Amino acid sequence: METSWIYGLIGGLMIGCAGAVFLLFNGRIMGASGIFGGLIDGSAGGRAPEYAAFLLGLVALPALIGVPDTHLTDNWTVLIAAGFLVGLGTRIANGCTSGHGVCGISRLSPRGIIATLLYVGAGVASVALFRHGLGVV
Repeated sequence: METSWIYGLIGGLMIGCAGAVFLLFNGRIMGASGIFGGLIDGSAGGRAPEYAAFLLGLVALPALIGVPDTHLTDNWTVLIAAGFLVGLGTRIANGCTSGHGVCGISRLSPRGIIATLLYVGAGVASVALFRHGLGVV
């Protein structure tokens, strides 16, 4: 029986709980791109250590528990281009999946719902183009 869906379930529960705890204790939306941007541009101020710990946890936890093999691609050019495009989309949408998708939709934010529909649609179109059209993924 295929059990890889459990990773998605556990990850979704962890992100949802983290978003709820962040909102409860900080009164702010847990958007990873906003947190990262606050560290880069200095607007985090006194919250910089907390923001840095949050980002360290985002990177360290998968490294500690191990990341399942996705079999997506070994092409570093595609991975770097994908990362750049995700970052660009995050800036254009004024938020990322954790901000709009998890926290925005859970608060019934129209902006979060629309942004989520747009980036999911863009993801579907990208996979269709790069996997089926160009064969690079």
